[in-house]
Amino acid sequence: MRLLILAPVFAAAAACTPPPPAPTVLPFFGDGYRAEGDQCRRVGESELTVEFLDDAADLVGCPEDMENLGVFALDTGGVEVARIGGFVLYSVPVR
Repeated sequence: MRLLILAPVFAAAAACTPPPPAPTVLPFFGDGYRAEGDQCRRVGESELTVEFLDDAADLVGCPEDMENLGVFALDTGGVEVARIGGFVLYSVPVR
């Protein structure tokens, strides 16, 4: 009987809880940047990325938790331009 009385209270509390945020989807393309299967990939144009695109550079996204982010930046000359949806975006000069 006590559960029936509390059920509306729990239902009201659940209705006030906001849904989790939707994952951010970046427009990735290709199968790895530098080599097939790499964790980093090129990123295309979207409303999230348009301000970071450059004709003289590739926009590349790498997972934030990737172990060798610093090595990637040093090896490619990439400059971090943003962090979006769990990814670090680098502007990598085209050689």
